Amino acid sequence: MSFVLKLLTRNAMRQKLRISLTMVGLVVALCAFGLLRTIVDAWYAGVEGTSSIRLVTRNSISLVFPLPLNYAQRMRQVDGVNGVSWGNWFGGVYINERNFFPQFAVDAASYLEMYPEYVVQPAELKAFLADRQGVVVGRKLATQYGWKLGDQVPLRGTIYPGTWTFTVRAIYDGVDAKTDESQFLFHWTYLNETTKKRFGRRGDQVGFYIERLVNPDDAAPVSKQLDGLFSNSLAETLTETEKSFQLGFISMTELILVAIQAVSFVVILIIMAVMANTIAMTARERTSEYATLKALGFSPGFIGWLIVGESLFIALVGGMVAVAVTFPIASAFGKTMGTLFPIFFVSRETVLLQFAAAAIIGLIAAAWPAWSAGRIRIVDGLRHVA
Repeated sequence: MSFVLKLLTRNAMRQKLRISLTMVGLVVALCAFGLLRTIVDAWYAGVEGTSSIRLVTRNSISLVFPLPLNYAQRMRQVDGVNGVSWGNWFGGVYINERNFFPQFAVDAASYLEMYPEYVVQPAELKAFLADRQGVVVGRKLATQYGWKLGDQVPLRGTIYPGTWTFTVRAIYDGVDAKTDESQFLFHWTYLNETTKKRFGRRGDQVGFYIERLVNPDDAAPVSKQLDGLFSNSLAETLTETEKSFQLGFISMTELILVAIQAVSFVVILIIMAVMANTIAMTARERTSEYATLKALGFSPGFIGWLIVGESLFIALVGGMVAVAVTFPIASAFGKTMGTLFPIFFVSRETVLLQFAAAAIIGLIAAAWPAWSAGRIRIVDGLRHVA
């Protein structure tokens, strides 16, 4: 085994410049493939982080239309529901428009109870609940802007005009890597009271409701029952699972996702062609050597596997380098994107896909040269001049 590996290594390094350039192209292609796959994963991260015991209710026309606050009491009386909370999208601007992050006015106590994946220290939670203008922010968001407990954060309202000032009272951590740590959550009562003073009729309105189920298998009948409560009203509702709700947003950008995935596979096809050309040139230059091996009694299969092994060796070494490079590049890319991709990390599935792509490239690139070398006649091969 060690002899074969030594032979493959020496064969691969005969044409150092050619192999080095091929290896660089392979690393770049596999790294780009991994990064593009990670972007797709980040797009779906919100879906992966959803819970099967939560439903989302919004206005049946569109999410931009509000619902009355008094719907909450009727929702709590539905069989299969053991918790109801609500919130509004705020849409404020921090310093300038480039600083985008999710901002929600929520019914603080019930909302955080709905999301046990947001881990808040008890003392900080108590301080947040006691402060009308308090806010709880995710660890990633706090790190990005350098916020600390007690800091004042002014937001310029777009949906709700004016300057709103909040105090950071708590910083939550995600229970795992799939938890979004980029959210900005403050008291819905503060928004509602201020809105009533400034805009009158816009008070006591909710952007969406969150319901917690007793049994996740009851999602469909409970959703139907909830929507039935408000049918033929001025504000009819649409209730769906949290996963379906998130997928609704992703469907708006489905063409972009398809394009990204298509590009990731095109990159692999291009480097596969480059690799095949390299292996074909190498095999053609060694035609006389393969003929000599056949004359010495080595089988066509051995010669073919010698070429396949060399191709796989180059591809897998390139794959290992590409995987190693992907992690720091993805980390830097994720930091650059900030809260645009709240959850951005290279998954185990992406790493396995990179290695699988490398192996496929190595096998397909060597297929034709290996078959051709195995069929060469000894006399013709010995006459060949590289």
